[in-house]
Amino acid sequence: MYHTPVMLKESLEGLNIKPGGIYIDVTYGGGGHSNAILSKLKDGKLYAFDQDEDAQKQVQNHDNLVFTRANFQFANQFMKLYREGPADGLLADLGISSHQIDEPGRGFSTRWDGPLDMRMNTAAEQSAADVVNNYTEAGLHRIMGMYGELKNARSLALAIVKARSKHKISTTEELKKVAYPLAPKGKEFKYLAQVFQALRIEVNQEMQVLENLLKQCPDLLKPGGRLVIISYHSLEDRMVKHFIQTGNTEGILHKDLYGNILRPFEPVTRKPLEASAEEIAANPRARSARLRIAERNGPR
Repeated sequence: MYHTPVMLKESLEGLNIKPGGIYIDVTYGGGGHSNAILSKLKDGKLYAFDQDEDAQKQVQNHDNLVFTRANFQFANQFMKLYREGPADGLLADLGISSHQIDEPGRGFSTRWDGPLDMRMNTAAEQSAADVVNNYTEAGLHRIMGMYGELKNARSLALAIVKARSKHKISTTEELKKVAYPLAPKGKEFKYLAQVFQALRIEVNQEMQVLENLLKQCPDLLKPGGRLVIISYHSLEDRMVKHFIQTGNTEGILHKDLYGNILRPFEPVTRKPLEASAEEIAANPRARSARLRIAERNGPR
């Protein structure tokens, strides 16, 4: 299978789908979530987005589906272009797909040797190899510390700069050889995963893109509309949590003259939902998933 959708049942319940409603799936991937949403629609419409060419190849013709190959940070622009909305629900599954991880040529995985790429949009200019070989030591230190949350980010940045001075680091295996000696004993796999995560986030500008999407959600959803977001690491989840709680990604509460909290969404679940033990056993990649649900405030 191209990709097993994570927390599918919980996502559908969170969206509270109406057969005639308008829905947005900003991360089409292999179509698992989208197809499940479509199965519950009668005369409703689903607008799906994905910037990956491989994802576009998975799209099946459906009368109720409009697919757009684009980064989800442009969702609001396209919805205006389609003269559609605001929607009844929006789903974002922020993880990379099983297909992307399992394809060595994409360079996302630590398990196989492949080109140091990591571009979700294969037409994008900057790859992971460009970051590794062209960023300054300070730049590498920043992303490894901020996005990889590595305690020895400075040491790793220095090691990369030294290694690349001898020869260009072009493959995932070459990067792993540089990083492996710096990993805590017994935690080598986790350390390498954090290094790859940092590069992937930087290459795809994932945190900025997520922030751009969140800022659009009040316009994309009607009062009572549901926002369902699945994140896979603490940086994403923290940003989503702050936005739902306060209406901004900094987590700062703003109040009106009467002391009422100004936030466009109300949390439906106090804590994020997690995958069941059964799902994790069947799909280990669901282990780190955190699903948050919120409802658009305002008169219906």
